[in-house]
Amino acid sequence: MTSVDENLWLEDIYGEKPLEWVEAQNVLAAEALDSPELDELADRILEVIDSDDRIPIVSRRGEHLYNFWRDTEHPRGLWRRTTLDSYLTATPSWEILLDVDALGALENTEWVFSGARVLPLTHDLALVSLSPDGGDAVVTREFSLTTRSFVSDGFVVPLAKSRVGWLSRDELFVATDFGEGSMTTSSYPRTLRRWTRGTSLMDAPMVHEVGVDDLSIGASHDFTVGFDRSLVFESLDFYRSRTFLLQDDGLTLVEVPEDADLDLHREWLLVQPRSEWLGYAVGSLLAIDCEAFLAGSREFQVVFAPTSSVSLQGWDWTATRLVLTLLDDVSSRLEILDPADWSSTALEVPPLSAAHVIDTSPDDSDELWVHVSGFLTPAAVLRGELGVSPLAVVKSSPSFFDESRFDVSQHFAISDDGTRVPYFQVAPRNLVLDGSHRTLLSGYGGFQHALTPSYSGTIGRAWLERGGVFVLANIRGGGEYGPAWHTSALRSARPRAYEDFAAIARDLVSRGVTVPSRLACEGRSNGGLLVGNMLVSYPELFGAIICGVPLLDMQRYTHLSAGASWIAEYGDPDVPADWEFMKDWSPYQLLSSSQEYPATFLYAATSDDRVGPVQARKMAARMQRLDIPGVLYYEPTDGGHGGAVDNRASARLFAYMYGFAWGRLG
Repeated sequence: MTSVDENLWLEDIYGEKPLEWVEAQNVLAAEALDSPELDELADRILEVIDSDDRIPIVSRRGEHLYNFWRDTEHPRGLWRRTTLDSYLTATPSWEILLDVDALGALENTEWVFSGARVLPLTHDLALVSLSPDGGDAVVTREFSLTTRSFVSDGFVVPLAKSRVGWLSRDELFVATDFGEGSMTTSSYPRTLRRWTRGTSLMDAPMVHEVGVDDLSIGASHDFTVGFDRSLVFESLDFYRSRTFLLQDDGLTLVEVPEDADLDLHREWLLVQPRSEWLGYAVGSLLAIDCEAFLAGSREFQVVFAPTSSVSLQGWDWTATRLVLTLLDDVSSRLEILDPADWSSTALEVPPLSAAHVIDTSPDDSDELWVHVSGFLTPAAVLRGELGVSPLAVVKSSPSFFDESRFDVSQHFAISDDGTRVPYFQVAPRNLVLDGSHRTLLSGYGGFQHALTPSYSGTIGRAWLERGGVFVLANIRGGGEYGPAWHTSALRSARPRAYEDFAAIARDLVSRGVTVPSRLACEGRSNGGLLVGNMLVSYPELFGAIICGVPLLDMQRYTHLSAGASWIAEYGDPDVPADWEFMKDWSPYQLLSSSQEYPATFLYAATSDDRVGPVQARKMAARMQRLDIPGVLYYEPTDGGHGGAVDNRASARLFAYMYGFAWGRLG
């Protein structure tokens, strides 16, 4: 294990010498990867990303449906809206609210749209967030939906990692960078203020604050008529938080466990415990009248109980119903509950597919919008009104490759400790199990994030149509089987995730799908840490590694960008007892000149202010210093944690990734 860090100079993200090094690396990557064939692949991917036939995903706010759209003519995008009647036609008529490309040209800033929050009830104002480079830090500006322009002398929150929301028409909750001492060590706001129109932001009175070593603070206001209330959230770490009701006499704590998820809607309080509480199962969903709970009652109704194969992924309210999104062995199910008696009705979803609720109108109706897709089933959007009209397809995505040539199957590998770990395989029909197939294994395994079946025209064109096999791993650390699946790979147990992934790689070989020299793996962010550990601990299992916007230097990650916010997931390397278990899965320190490694493509973005480009830079530099062959590094300037800022840049990045792997597995 390397103890001296010769690459600390690369941690100066915008320093002259580090950027010169990045530029030289980008030239080397382009020289190694650029070709007419790769240009053609990038163009075919861009056709998918830019297609006018893509489904415009919408969110209802009052009488309008809002959508953000990028295409060839508008690479930075259009924020626009339409009506339901128009949306249901083959060619909706869109009202353009904000042309981000035109705004960038006018203001000489390459703005990236980062979302908008429309004022509830009146729906005539919005808070629009814009990033100058695709990072998490944004400028938030008040926008008039009547004049389709920014409000003169309206609310403006300067560039920062802010949390801003409506409190009333003339008041905002603002958690932002107020200067020295106002941000946590995780780089997020620690003070919450109440800002009134016409006053200075810096003079806004304090509502609440958290400690400098906590994660962040935030607030929201519920505008539901008859249930008007404000909530303040203390994020203690990534999984622990406290929720308070903000009332005239101060803050009232909602006394649930700090690691539980909770939701207040009308008269109901929902709680999902992540650990044992009052005898209720971990991962269950509990309901109680909110006023009764605040008065001391703990007589909950169990509205969902997990099983060994079924977990709760999330829930959404309509006006009179509660919609549960479930995973059953990693395939979606939807259940509709009636709070009157908590009776349940199932909504049919195709097998081996993923469904999620796009939007509801909980203040107005039982309208429900659902997105459904599968590996070989192009996406569709369904809409209906519960109890009035059934869900029906209102928009469908076109086919971007010949899905009829392929099959989807689910398999289970046995990990080192005997755990059955599921994975999906997408392969040519009548696959010959002779070990000859180029195979791409993708995974994540962290933060209770579940990977589910979904359609990708990009993977279809870049990998499947060329004869490859695509595999999606559902390893521990994710949320495929609820909170316990996640916590079983937390902190000192993190190697369980890596053992699971390696077990799937071995299973693919033992089943005759591929051989190590024709097996690549890819992951990004926490998934970058995953494949980084495949590189250093399981190099014999792979022929190529694609490692994107990754964590890799676990000894210094808490001092880089927003790294301190993930101590609850990984541990704190500055605590000797934690570093004792972390050092065994910190790829940067585990590199060795005596080990042979598979070909490796690392990528990051200079503007990524979440994980940052530093860890990928240092990993590439150390591998090159150790004369490890086959290492390429690519770092565009902008794009943030997404790695690319527009569709053309995304297509180029995807072409580099899949082109690299395909070539190295030849």
